[in-house]
Amino acid sequence: MIATTRWAMRSVAVAAVATAAALVAPAAAVSAPTRPASVRTVSADDADAAIAAASEGPLTNLSHLEFLLDEVQPPPAVAGHDTYRLGEEPVLTMPWTYADARDGGAFERVGGGPLDPATGYWGQGAFNADDIARAAVVYLRHWRQTDDDASRDRAYELLRSTAYLQTTTGDNAGNVVLWMQPDGTLNPSAEPVELPDPSDSGPSYWLARTIWALGEGYAAFQESDPDFAAFLEARLSLALDALERQVLVRYRQWQQVDGVLVPAWLIVDGADASAEAVLGLSARVGAAPDDERAARALRQLSEGIAALSAGDARTWPYGALLPWALSRSTWHAWGAQMPAALAVASQRLDDPGLLAPAVRDAAVFTPTLLTAGGPDNGWSPTPADRVQIAYGVDARVQSLLAVADASGSSGFADLAAMQAAWFFGANRSGTTMYDRATGVTFDGLQPDGGVNRNSGAESTIHGLLTMIALDARPAVAARATGITTVAERDGLRLVEAEAATETSGEVLQPEPWTGESLWSGQALSLPPGGYAVFDVGMGESGRWVEPVLWSAPGQSSVTRWSTDRKPLGEISESAPPQGASPADGILAPHTLRHPLDPRRGTVRVEVAEGHPLIDGLLVHPFVSRLVLTGDGRTELVHSAASASQPVRVGEPGVTSVVTVYSAEGVPKGERTIRDEKTVVLPTGGFAIVTS
Repeated sequence: MIATTRWAMRSVAVAAVATAAALVAPAAAVSAPTRPASVRTVSADDADAAIAAASEGPLTNLSHLEFLLDEVQPPPAVAGHDTYRLGEEPVLTMPWTYADARDGGAFERVGGGPLDPATGYWGQGAFNADDIARAAVVYLRHWRQTDDDASRDRAYELLRSTAYLQTTTGDNAGNVVLWMQPDGTLNPSAEPVELPDPSDSGPSYWLARTIWALGEGYAAFQESDPDFAAFLEARLSLALDALERQVLVRYRQWQQVDGVLVPAWLIVDGADASAEAVLGLSARVGAAPDDERAARALRQLSEGIAALSAGDARTWPYGALLPWALSRSTWHAWGAQMPAALAVASQRLDDPGLLAPAVRDAAVFTPTLLTAGGPDNGWSPTPADRVQIAYGVDARVQSLLAVADASGSSGFADLAAMQAAWFFGANRSGTTMYDRATGVTFDGLQPDGGVNRNSGAESTIHGLLTMIALDARPAVAARATGITTVAERDGLRLVEAEAATETSGEVLQPEPWTGESLWSGQALSLPPGGYAVFDVGMGESGRWVEPVLWSAPGQSSVTRWSTDRKPLGEISESAPPQGASPADGILAPHTLRHPLDPRRGTVRVEVAEGHPLIDGLLVHPFVSRLVLTGDGRTELVHSAASASQPVRVGEPGVTSVVTVYSAEGVPKGERTIRDEKTVVLPTGGFAIVTS
């Protein structure tokens, strides 16, 4: 399960395919941003960026999504597929999957997979259920927030299209066909192959996203169009039929994965997929509190998601909700709306127990992620896939805002503003990733700061979902659009094992994907009695060191770690029982017992037993920091120390407001400071400093 998101499966260097079937937007209608890839700055004479931003109008601009939309009339009488008023309204509306940037500021709409020039068909298709359903959510939320009639009409059309892809008869009733060709022909078996294959033969991400759209659609149309709402209710019931017989039939069954029991009743074993279904079920239960069936499914999926909370401030994955039940070693940003889902479900079900793991993810893991570089596509378990996309950023923003609403803590809204600033330049390239003048959201940010300037449906949708959320919260929007420069960042980082300055070992090149995790690069194999020395640099605070080792069945090792002859700890590792894990072995971090002194810059390992295989060292400071500047300044400091930690915050000559939060996101005190001052962070807590 490396990313199943449509964008992540594509090469960054997408081949340009010019076809008559794909339409090109005039440069005047949807022009790509032409500003250079530089840090966005704020003019010195702009005294109030918040007022200036407000004067530009809402952040949400639907123009590029409108460009992606197309109309198609499916063939008549397709068995198992119809939709609301198809006889009277035979034309369906849906977004093209991709939009590739072209010279002159235009975009070309293209499908997925190779194009057959003879048929005009794509290996996958032109349109897909995932994007159709999520585009419906964009228009639903925009309509409900602004009372915009055009968005209401688009939501109606996209929900009709979502329902058409749902299979209504036979053994697969309730499931969803993923792909459709430009002429409206369904493509149940795409190339490259999607799982399940055929795409409506089992539970899937697209079933989860269909439930999301149907649930929010029912809640929106319940009063304004009862007939259409009744149709959506029936289709949601059909989806629940599939969910119950394929997934929830295993409720309260557990499976062992690398020695740990995990829930067996999540959609495609994914807390990520299940979370998007939970968003739809929460909307349904909110609109129809007497629907016991939807409430039961909501509770069952939420319990499964909550069970994947793991780690703490000093132990991987640092309080995160893991997205995939079959891996103890993988977290990814894309689709990671698990905290949002649990926060909303906790309110719908009046269950504070569901909120607790969402708060832990928001209060402990998210500051760790932000200070380490932001929402990477994959920590598996090292930050090996450092591509960042709008789907991952939006998932963090939505989760932080949902937890803020459910918990009442303003600290999470402040963190959401820092994360949303990614769209406006607060990222590793300094590039504005969302252009409010056109509605374009670029497809991705590379580890080296390069930008994929295509703008397909998924990126556009999730950029807009963030903008809609920001437009509903002007104070958060003003902060996010003002702090657009990364001025300082110091957090968790990776030291590659193959970068050892001294070693008796051998550098190997393992197959990158193990089946459940990802090697960060090469591996260092140490013989019995062998050693290695790593340069980890000095620090401003103490640091935890977490060596990442491969544990294989039938093998074990004991390694002793030290710095300047001072012991840091011993790791005794062997592979736990594999169980349902896809990999015969596990790539896992091991936190050393003693911290590394900030004045020590090297770590030494010696092999006492066995033949260890090392991927790298995660070096995690006691105090991590992120400073964003522009119109004002926001500073985040986060503690991974095992005791209260003093830390200097603020800047010379500036008055700031400091709010300290516990590891549960509870405010512990607020004060105004001038210049730099020392504050004390609680164990695992964080502070936000604004000026």
